[in-house]
Amino acid sequence: MPTPSSRPTPPTGWQAARRSLLALAAFGLAGAGSQAMAQPATPGWPAKPLRLVVGFPAGSSPDLTARTFSEPLSQALGQPVVVENKVGAGGNIAADAVAKATDGHTIGLFINGNLTIAKLLNPQVPYDPARDLAPLSLIGVSPLVLTAAVGQKDVPAEGDARAFLAAARQAGDRWSYGTPGVGTVGHLGTELLKARTGINPVHVPYPGYPQVATAMGGGLLQMALLPPALALSQERAGKLKRVAVTSAGRSTLAPEVPSLSEAGVQDLQLEIWNAFAAPASMPPAVRARLSATLAEITRSPEVRSKLFTQGWQAVGSSAEGLANRMRQDTAAMARVIREQKISAQ
Repeated sequence: MPTPSSRPTPPTGWQAARRSLLALAAFGLAGAGSQAMAQPATPGWPAKPLRLVVGFPAGSSPDLTARTFSEPLSQALGQPVVVENKVGAGGNIAADAVAKATDGHTIGLFINGNLTIAKLLNPQVPYDPARDLAPLSLIGVSPLVLTAAVGQKDVPAEGDARAFLAAARQAGDRWSYGTPGVGTVGHLGTELLKARTGINPVHVPYPGYPQVATAMGGGLLQMALLPPALALSQERAGKLKRVAVTSAGRSTLAPEVPSLSEAGVQDLQLEIWNAFAAPASMPPAVRARLSATLAEITRSPEVRSKLFTQGWQAVGSSAEGLANRMRQDTAAMARVIREQKISAQ
């Protein structure tokens, strides 16, 4: 595992739309690495424990990040922070619960799918990220890793990306790929990979990435796009093989793994990220205090190191920085959904 730098490595610059529909780059990271904002006075708040809602199961990447923040956030606020897992619908059940919370003491840790894709893909999603959720801070960014199952007859054992994609084209719809749910970045990214390479595996959604990895190890899936830390641990356990990363070049999170572009796959650059958001109804002064506190915690050496181990390049943006990132990625994902004719069905 590489050693994290003293400052988080920023994502690559935003790529022109004609070069990549999924150039999920670093626009909108204003506030990351800047001096800590003065925290506004919030008399009487918090008056009780803070509820931190996560839309994925225990042991998942969002859950690990939430628990990394629970103790330092509790110390900063002077109240317990209780992590609550509300699993389902690719994290959208949790996002809806946070959007509707009115107690002034509920926030959520979300993946980018919840804050950019959900309403685009399915107008019936009961919350609107832009209207019902208030950005707090972008926490970490990461590419995904294309992984191959181990020990299946038709899946190449060597992990070479070109050989793997050739085998996938030959297999057609006899292969399946897993994601944490319809509309997640792993889902849209794999659909775009299908369009770019001519492969045609069938989508199978699961509650979270750990369940996807388990299914791969059990012979139920042939491939998946997984977070770097999970992919590495599963490879070390002999359960899968890392094939390529979805970043423009090699990633500091997995420097030994080639990029998809090295295998001849063009115009596919993809990042996942996680971020804190609050109900839009939460008082502005409280949101400002939370935003400043979360950004400061993210940039602390201890938390940066933990995030790196979990597979994230730490950011710790301002609320405005996260809002900008949401707008940019929403526009990019809207084009992917429209051009690839992806639906929630």
